[in-house]
Amino acid sequence: MPLEIGSIVWGVHDVPRAIKFWCEALNYQPLREPENDWAILVPVDGPGPQLAIDLITFDTQPRQRHHLDLYAKDQGAEVERLLGIGASKVEREYPVGADYVVLADPDGNRFCVVQK
Repeated sequence: MPLEIGSIVWGVHDVPRAIKFWCEALNYQPLREPENDWAILVPVDGPGPQLAIDLITFDTQPRQRHHLDLYAKDQGAEVERLLGIGASKVEREYPVGADYVVLADPDGNRFCVVQK
């Protein structure tokens, strides 16, 4: 049997805040009652990738080794929605023609919103 992704694990300092943000951002919900240091989030509307929220006790590097690319039909509207629920813009220089915007979740984890 080939390998398959079971969950994307997202390290955070504040588990409840991350649950609230990512559930609203992605239309997800906890799979079961979250623990103080761990939660598994799944899509409300059926199958899709799981996002596991894991409590960490160290700071991230200035450039993370992994991140999410979130594809959007209306990038501008999604960026504004995500900013409204707690994301923040990451200041950076973009290459000419970039189809993505880099944001950070409330815990500082970076992710991209890509124009699909």
